[in-house]
Amino acid sequence: MSSRKVMRDVVLREVFYDRDTVLVARELLGKMIVAERNGRRAARIVETEAYVKGDPANHAFKGETKRNRSMFKGPGALYVYSVHGQNCMNAVSGPGEAVLLRAAEPVENVKDRTSGPGLLCKAMGITLLDDGKSLISSEIYVSDDGYRPENVAASPRIGVSAWKDRLLRFYIEDNPFVSKPKK
Repeated sequence: MSSRKVMRDVVLREVFYDRDTVLVARELLGKMIVAERNGRRAARIVETEAYVKGDPANHAFKGETKRNRSMFKGPGALYVYSVHGQNCMNAVSGPGEAVLLRAAEPVENVKDRTSGPGLLCKAMGITLLDDGKSLISSEIYVSDDGYRPENVAASPRIGVSAWKDRLLRFYIEDNPFVSKPKK
């Protein structure tokens, strides 16, 4: 767990999310995901993946559906879906585009594992009931405490066969909370 004192939160506004999805994915690294319900939980985002227009792995590839409706709510919406019995959370950047939060470093009142999108949601208490909430004006938000990662790396996404040659996964190098690709 990080011993760094957390400054008061500066919640990211819509203008942060309303940009190129790949840039948003990179710049979410080092920011804090915070859930304020039944106490406060905070973790530093250390790994993300971008899902953009034209991407066959993007849930919005074929347009809006009941399942992905939150991806069309606007920049800063939270898109939560379930896969293999685990929830995954995404920050929407634009219509049909989002950034998957893959892993985070526990900072405040997070005791469970956070290396992987399902584990991160579980540790932060994020459920399907949170789908569609605003990351700007709800009890779940992303904030900036001034931390800037020194070494950011890019690689192909984990567990995604589409666009294998694209570097759409971003992570803080040498951070022990980054998830490990299956061999």
